Amino acid sequence: MINRYSRPVMARIWADANKFKIWQDIEIFACEAQAELGNVPKKAVEAIRAKAAFDVARIHEIEQEVKHDVIAFLTNLSENIGEEGRYVHMGLTSSDIIDTAFSVQLTQAADILLADIEALLAALKERALEHKNTLCMGRSHGVHAEPTTFGLKLATFYAEFERHHQRLNEAREQMAVCAISGAVGTYSHIDPYVESYVADKLGLKVEPVSTQIIPRDRHAHFVTTLGLIASSIERLSVEIRHLQRSEVREAMEYFAKGQKGSSAMPHKKNPILTENTTGLARVVRGYVTPALENIALWHERDISHSSVERMMMPDITTTLDFALHRMIGVVEKLIVYPDQMQKNMDALGGLHNSQRVLLALTQKGMSREDAYAIVQRHALPIWEEGGSLLENLKADEQVMTHLSAEELAACFDDTAHTKHIDTIFNRVFGTNVTTIERKKA
Repeated sequence: MINRYSRPVMARIWADANKFKIWQDIEIFACEAQAELGNVPKKAVEAIRAKAAFDVARIHEIEQEVKHDVIAFLTNLSENIGEEGRYVHMGLTSSDIIDTAFSVQLTQAADILLADIEALLAALKERALEHKNTLCMGRSHGVHAEPTTFGLKLATFYAEFERHHQRLNEAREQMAVCAISGAVGTYSHIDPYVESYVADKLGLKVEPVSTQIIPRDRHAHFVTTLGLIASSIERLSVEIRHLQRSEVREAMEYFAKGQKGSSAMPHKKNPILTENTTGLARVVRGYVTPALENIALWHERDISHSSVERMMMPDITTTLDFALHRMIGVVEKLIVYPDQMQKNMDALGGLHNSQRVLLALTQKGMSREDAYAIVQRHALPIWEEGGSLLENLKADEQVMTHLSAEELAACFDDTAHTKHIDTIFNRVFGTNVTTIERKKA
């Protein structure tokens, strides 16, 4: 996690101050529950609540000596609480504090990421509706296929990120668990009521069965979900990068006044934002395998997962938050060139309508094999020599025997490619969606 790719709102979640505040809350809530059970004097809890405080620098100083972060925290807490500090951490083990706090931090991070996705969905919807009927060339294998619309391109991303929103909600729910069950998870020195009490105070659920830690399949589920989201960010980034290529130039990132694209070539406008999000997606996905490997620990626990998670969770959530936020801006400010889209569609003399001619001939009684051979015979030379598929077909007696001039011309009416766009948009965005005009900045 580096400042260049961090937003303060997410960085604060992983700051020591926030972590230790959650640790302190857990300890106080546990003391409150113990007092209700009659295990801690209520006056002691009042004193603990009033005096509890920590100093991040002091905790790190103590940790240099004791080599244990939770002990260092508890020592600093007791320094401030005084005599009543002996009731703090009663019956608990370090993982009770670390894992439960980790759950709180991850749910906090998930809430930010969910808000990011919601903002990206809003941007995608606005631009999709704006370009609902903006024809452009659809490509398979990078080669001209048949027309689609730019709005439909964006609608596919909207549906994809809507699924991610659902997945992340589920992953958040799976991660929002509390485990305060003592050494090896048997509640030998603490009543399960304490766990329930703390969970309720923190807005978490009780982990049904823990060892000494919360099972790491929950964390792996969370991380793999973020990996999926990152992959969709990359898919959207790659689409924009391809469309910005000089030979295509159908859409491009916003280029601000005073911005410079190259230290050597003054003319350059490079897709640096989507190249950046492509790279950030790789970083996020790179943590998926370590998260899966963290599931298999020795017996009731070891700490081979700990070092991974201390790096992984701040990095993956902060990086994904930054990438999502950057992508929101890219979509909102994306410059679209409908005229260039039409120019690219016209570049190959109507080849994109070959299937419509093929189907029209078969509907008139010609075998599919014969129809395919005829259309291909007139289509392939256009790749090398140019020309018009419609004009080539008009000169073919066999074609004109089966199709009238009007029927053949109808095969080259590009509006036919958009006749079911409303159906698709209604599925994605709901019924009665209409094209909107984008406000001029």
